[in-house]
Amino acid sequence: MKQINCATSNCEHNIKNKCLAGVISISESAKCVSRIKREGGSLAQNFADVEAGNDVYENDLESLVQCSADCAFNNNGLCANEQIDVRDVPFATKCKSYIKR
Repeated sequence: MKQINCATSNCEHNIKNKCLAGVISISESAKCVSRIKREGGSLAQNFADVEAGNDVYENDLESLVQCSADCAFNNNGLCANEQIDVRDVPFATKCKSYIKR
């Protein structure tokens, strides 16, 4: 996976809307189950974004996205899309690039 655009408001892996996790898992309901709440919540997320340097964008991190969803991009349990968008929804964080087969 070339890029995971992440707009969660409270995740340890999210820095400046970029997922830094090497491996993430998406459930059957397209929920990101790799999300780890940041100690300090959304306020800590804001501080982490401010403190992060611009070098976060200089490194192209390849991430593995394991997926159990019935999605058009699911290729034998791995996401075959070049980029996905992950966003907060009420009570969860979901892959918004999900397209039902």
